[in-house]
Amino acid sequence: MALPDWSPIHALAPQTLKSLFEADAGRVDALSADVAGIHFDWSKTHLTADAVAAFSSIAEAMGLAAKRDALFGGQAINVTESRPAEHSAERGEGAPESVARARGFQARMRALIDAIEAEALGPIRHVLHIGIGGSALGPDLLVDALGRYADRYEVAVVSNVDGLALEAAMDRFDPAATLLVIASKTFTTTETILNAESALAWMSEAGVGDPYGQVIALTAAPDKAVEWGVDETRVLPFAESVGGRYSLWSSIGFPAALALGWDAFEELLEGAAEMDRHFRLMEASQNAPVLAAFADLYYTQARGCETRATFAYDERLRLLPSYLQQLEMESNGKSVTSDGEPVTWPTAPITWGGVGTDAQHAVFQLLHQGTHLVPVEFVGVIEAGDSLAEAHHRQLLLNLLAQGAALMAGKGQDDPARAYPGDRPSSTLLLDRLDARTLGALLAFYEQRTFVNAVLLGINPFDQFGVELGKEMARAAESGGLEFDPSTTDLIRRAFP
Repeated sequence: MALPDWSPIHALAPQTLKSLFEADAGRVDALSADVAGIHFDWSKTHLTADAVAAFSSIAEAMGLAAKRDALFGGQAINVTESRPAEHSAERGEGAPESVARARGFQARMRALIDAIEAEALGPIRHVLHIGIGGSALGPDLLVDALGRYADRYEVAVVSNVDGLALEAAMDRFDPAATLLVIASKTFTTTETILNAESALAWMSEAGVGDPYGQVIALTAAPDKAVEWGVDETRVLPFAESVGGRYSLWSSIGFPAALALGWDAFEELLEGAAEMDRHFRLMEASQNAPVLAAFADLYYTQARGCETRATFAYDERLRLLPSYLQQLEMESNGKSVTSDGEPVTWPTAPITWGGVGTDAQHAVFQLLHQGTHLVPVEFVGVIEAGDSLAEAHHRQLLLNLLAQGAALMAGKGQDDPARAYPGDRPSSTLLLDRLDARTLGALLAFYEQRTFVNAVLLGINPFDQFGVELGKEMARAAESGGLEFDPSTTDLIRRAFP
């Protein structure tokens, strides 16, 4: 396999953002794109025409076009597990047979939603969705972002095995009117199964005669779900080739489809498909996921940046940073190439972030005056989501735009403590409105950006073996089958005297 050659990136002459704007009156147009109701602006990053050309050459050397075709063609792009990565097929962009299979699973999901709406499972008012990782982060984001004013069903997503999280949901819900949704790709996830067992016990103790009659399973291992006790007619499968953190488009998105309505779920898929088509067909210099990855890689490879921050200036997107943490760091937090060789270059930066304007009063001190260079991404929505006075949304968006300008411009002062160095990069994503279509496009953009990063880094973004070791050791500790170091042994004795 080819290895990335970063020397053309290292050879780029450093320039300030101010000088880049002074030298190029067309910079904003050259480094902007409009796709699926989203405006992207990378002009306040240090990307230049030379940088884009250098990255495009690296992308060609690393086989980006061929690997993109392999991704959408259903080939075994996940080389360590010898299987394809077919999340794009869930939204209609993939190998014909994979798309047909996804459509079949979606038809089954819609039929079950129709039955629930017709009260075939009883008068359901609450949905208790239990999963963890990708089985929870995606559905939680969708319902929180799009379902704040939906009155079809009340949804709670529980992932933490801490009993306080589950109790908080159960205290709100009527067990007789609760649909228990268990989401687990393998249907063996320890935390999920324990939470599900406790939820079933809660329903039984409350007098629900047949709690299993109010259970839905979302899984790529339907036989395991049936063995666990779920009626096979209420098991909604998805393909093994759909990774957990890429699975909200599959049956894992069931609580969102139920709470928001099927039309909204279809709009979500179509928005994502529109971004997929853009990614497949547009040349690199105008391709949103590709340009975003070029900016990411410039800062990790040329400037040594170890983190990247995303700030959502919309309360409805408050869960986006957490969602991106899993997507980006579980995908690209690797230290070996796709061939298993050690890498000698940085891979994924640490993804973090928050919600504006709260974050401005918490972490922006470091961003403006700290010693770390942190590329910042701002995400905003032009159309307000609230019904209050226009002044609220105007102030919100003005703060977003002003922060990007301030990071770039800086400000000199006689007193060094009051000086801002400036020349700090940011990108801006402005959604026309936050609806199912634009949210689908936004999340697909982040997926494909993560993929481009991985290809140019020479790593596989579709495995996640790094999450397993701690879980294996916890299981061994439970059974007493593992000896720990003296420190952990002492802590275990204190925790379980």
